[in-house]
Amino acid sequence: MKEVLHKIMAFFMALVVVFSTMSFTINMHYCGDTLVETAIFHKAKGCGMEMQLPITKSGCSVEKKGCCTDKHVTVKGKDELNTSYDNLTLDQQQFVASFVYAYINSFESFDENRISFSEYPPPLIVKSIFKLDETYLI
Repeated sequence: MKEVLHKIMAFFMALVVVFSTMSFTINMHYCGDTLVETAIFHKAKGCGMEMQLPITKSGCSVEKKGCCTDKHVTVKGKDELNTSYDNLTLDQQQFVASFVYAYINSFESFDENRISFSEYPPPLIVKSIFKLDETYLI
């Protein structure tokens, strides 16, 4: 059971490392104010309403602003996994010091087996319980 739990935890920690270092881009195509298409890892195709600009004989064209817009959201992962512990605040240093002290002292062993109730006398028996309940072993 313990080995299975260790394998499951190792798998989940590996997934955390993979997803924290992975970068990806989300492409969104809007037609007006309406989201038409969303794509991950490739460009959104669009709605087919992109404007074709006419070209005149002189080579000049009149530009009109289209109703479609493309939006790109990039999520960047970490490039470096080593974090620096040189600039800890005073609160963080106090927490680390108290945690280490409590962790080390939690494994302290006792030299003798202590019994906390050894100094107290047992309760007085007024009547036999088996006689009260009338239960006898045969």
